[in-house]
Amino acid sequence: MALNRYVSGAVEGIVDDAVLRRMFDEVGLTALTIYNAGGKQSLRQRIRGFNLAARYADWVVVADLDHEFPCANEMVQTWLPRRNRRMRLRVAVREIESWLLSDRERLARFLAVPVSRIPLNPDEEDDPKRLIVDVARRSTKRAIREGMVPRPRSGRSVGTDYTALMIEFAQRWNVRVACQVSSSLDRTVQRLGEIGV
Repeated sequence: MALNRYVSGAVEGIVDDAVLRRMFDEVGLTALTIYNAGGKQSLRQRIRGFNLAARYADWVVVADLDHEFPCANEMVQTWLPRRNRRMRLRVAVREIESWLLSDRERLARFLAVPVSRIPLNPDEEDDPKRLIVDVARRSTKRAIREGMVPRPRSGRSVGTDYTALMIEFAQRWNVRVACQVSSSLDRTVQRLGEIGV
């Protein structure tokens, strides 16, 4: 595997940043910069600029499919109809959390729940982030329950430590194991492996 292949990236948020960095490590890429756009709409607004930068250097942009489009290909064509050769726009089906869920045994240990609570096909889950929070409700670890689950009447969809805990898990996440479960992740890792070779 070639080392010191340099690439820039852009993502929706800081959990996505941790996931992308872990994938870069797995395939021997070195991140020059990863821009946190602060949300999907902001990422979409900036993608033309990232695509222009991809005339001169390799770029990877990762966005969640959510329910905005019926499939990843349609989203890519809409967001980036004229993609520069060194730009890779990759789509997590449905959210980046589905990729984390795909390392079932490690995530189950991290959340302190039985592995049977982690779905067999996370790419088919409607709302992977909500699923992780719901699974965390049954954790045997108080820190997981209190950190990941929102307090009643807080109006939040996740607990106050959700982001920090997901970043911690992303650093332990086994990308290759997860690729065996998530086809959208597997395709992304294959494309990343082609950069600079």
